Formats: sequence, C-alpha cells, structure tokens
Amino acid sequence: MLSWEQTAALAAMRCERAWVEIDLAALAHNVQQIKSLLAPQTQLMTVVKADAYGHGACTVARTALQAGASWLGVATIPEGIELRQAGIKAPILILGATNTAEQIRAIAQWELQPTLCTPQQALIYSETLTSLNQTLPVHIKIDTGMSRLGTNWQEAADFVQLVYHCPNLEIASIYSHLATADSPDPTIMKEQQRRFEEAKKAIRLTARYAIATRLTGTKINNLGRQFPRLHLANTAATLTSRNLHYDMVRVGLATYGLYPANHLKQVVELKPVMQVKAIVTQVKTIAAGTGVSYGYQFIADREMRLAVVGIGYADGIPRNLSNKMKVLIRGQQVPQVGAITMDQIMIDVSAIPDLQVGEVVTVLGKDGDLQIGADDWAEILGTISWEILCSFKHRLPRVAIGESKRQKVEGRR
Repeated sequence: MLSWEQTAALAAMRCERAWVEIDLAALAHNVQQIKSLLAPQTQLMTVVKADAYGHGACTVARTALQAGASWLGVATIPEGIELRQAGIKAPILILGATNTAEQIRAIAQWELQPTLCTPQQALIYSETLTSLNQTLPVHIKIDTGMSRLGTNWQEAADFVQLVYHCPNLEIASIYSHLATADSPDPTIMKEQQRRFEEAKKAIRLTARYAIATRLTGTKINNLGRQFPRLHLANTAATLTSRNLHYDMVRVGLATYGLYPANHLKQVVELKPVMQVKAIVTQVKTIAAGTGVSYGYQFIADREMRLAVVGIGYADGIPRNLSNKMKVLIRGQQVPQVGAITMDQIMIDVSAIPDLQVGEVVTVLGKDGDLQIGADDWAEILGTISWEILCSFKHRLPRVAIGESKRQKVEGRR
C-alpha cells in the first residue's frame, strides 16, 4: 500500500497534467436561484445521475442539500449506493427501471426508492419485499408522451390501484417526464400536462369510488384522503412556469449552471460550475509548410509558435472538434490546430511568443473577460451541452473550489 505521503504526491501529480475544477459556490448559488422560483411547499430534487453530470456526485449532493435541495435523483442502483456510502441520508429516487429480486434487495438494503413502470415490476417488488418482511416507498412513472419509461397515462388509475393492493409497497409519488419542455412552442408540453392531469383525475375517482363502495381497505382509503406527491417538471419546465411545478421539481442541467434553451436564459442568473484546465508541456517553433498531428489535417501557412497541452480525447475532448475549437490562455483566445490526439492537443500560440512550459490553459471555462462554455462546443458539434458535461473522463481529477481552500472532490477517482 502507498503511504499517506505517496498518496498525496500521486494526487498532486494527477493535477500536473489536466483537471476539472468544480465551483461549489456557483453550485450553491444555482440551487438557491432555482429555489427562488418555487412555492414554499414545492420540494427540489437535484439530479446527480452520471456522477452529477461529470461534476462528482457526492460533493455535488452535499452542496445541493446544504443549499436547499431535499431529494436526490440517480439513474442506477450503484449511483444511489455511492451516495449512501458517503453518508448522505436524503431520500434518493432511482429514475431508471429495476426488475430483478437481486436489485430489489439492494434497493431495500440501501434505503433507496425505486421507480415502478409496469404491473410485472410491482408484483415482483411486492413478492420480494414480503419475503424480506420490509415495506418500501415506490414511485409510479406515467408515460404521457415521452414514449420511454412508464405505464400509459390512460392505464394509470388501474396501475395505481394494483400497486395499492400489493403488500409491502407504499406509493411515495406519481410522476411523468416532459419530452419538449425546452421548446419555445409549448403545444406538446401542454398536451403532456393535460394527460398528466387526466391521469390524476382518474386516480382520484378510482380512490373515491373505492371509499364509497368500501371495496378496499385502509390503504386505498388513505389514497382518497392524502394523495401522493406529484412531479412533472424537469429543468426546462421548472424555468418555464410555476404551473408545472406541482409538489416537486427535478432539476439537473440548471444546477450545473447551464440553460436548456436560449429563451430561458432571462429567468434566473446561473453560474457555470465546471471548468476544464490543462498544462502546457512543450513549446516549439515550426516552419511554414509543416504538418501538425495525425493525418496532417493542419499545415502551417507561416512560421508558427506551437504549444503542446496535456489533454486529449481520452480525457473527454471530442476528436470532432479538431481545428474547430479554441482555448484560453493569459486572457487570450487561441486556436487548436491539427487532429486532437488521445492525450494531447496542439495550440497556435504565435500571439504569445514568451509562453512557457507549465502555464495553465483553460479548455472550458473563463479566463479574464473571455469564456468558453459547453454550449459553444455543443453548437459546433451539433449536440447538446448535457453530453459535453458528461464526457470528461475520470482520469481527470475533480478539484473543488469556492471554499476556504482547494480540495479534491470525493467520489470514484
């Protein structure tokens, strides 16, 4: 085993090439801005799936909870277990589907809360939990038009009644997901909300009928008196209208300081949380006509000062950005040239003739008055900023800033 000194030295060495900075003050600011949009009774779920969109799930979760979030959302069981192992006690909703007895036992052991989408799931959950003599909160997912997970909205009342009849299951919430909330045209979103409302109405009618005819016992009677919490809004819907908030909202992208659409940028002030930085490892002068990198996709048209930077596509810079991206150094914007390689990129620093090995390059983030964001890369590549944030690999250490001292972000590093 490595000694403490060797471990510390290795951690420092990992930051001598490239790293990701996570601004916890910006993160807390974003959570508070989102909270300002909500009614006092509406809860905030911070979505920390995919290692908190590449930001480091455990540290993001702690900061978000301290800033006002009350729930956490993950995609998988291991993501939820990681949070529990870090000592996080807040309720955690697994947004993905789980179907086996082994998965159910793990969910129960770690006090996670699953999403139920089908009658088959409900039955296996009930059977497994009965064998464990354990009751579990579950969340009913309704498909109102996303055509992904969830029971059809027209069958929601029957599904909810089935779950209420299942031993050892307690419905904690009923929810759906919006497919086009980031569109300026609200037509489809309004139709999905209408379907959600129709499903809610049908569920209430079923419960009232059960009470009136005394067909069922205490559980269904409780449904008639105290309806489970409802949630529909993702980030875009949260920024669009309080009418979409219900009892809880599920916010991912805005937590990390990005907007899901340009027309929502005026709603609240968000601050990007992630910056990606790397170190200059060599500086050289090349002659006019010299090819740069694999395939000579770039040939110098003049004598050029070139810097090699220790970050590449194995770290998460898309290779399709070759000869299209820019980076920041000393408050200036300079172009990347040649094919992006696995571990390194080359940049044209002719405008900075005294550049030295060891200087810091901002690949994504702010330097002086200039800023390069995930949205800039996404526009070049014809993709979305979510994909950019999630692309940075774990060999880049996450380093938290915005506190009294810099510290390494906890998690799988």
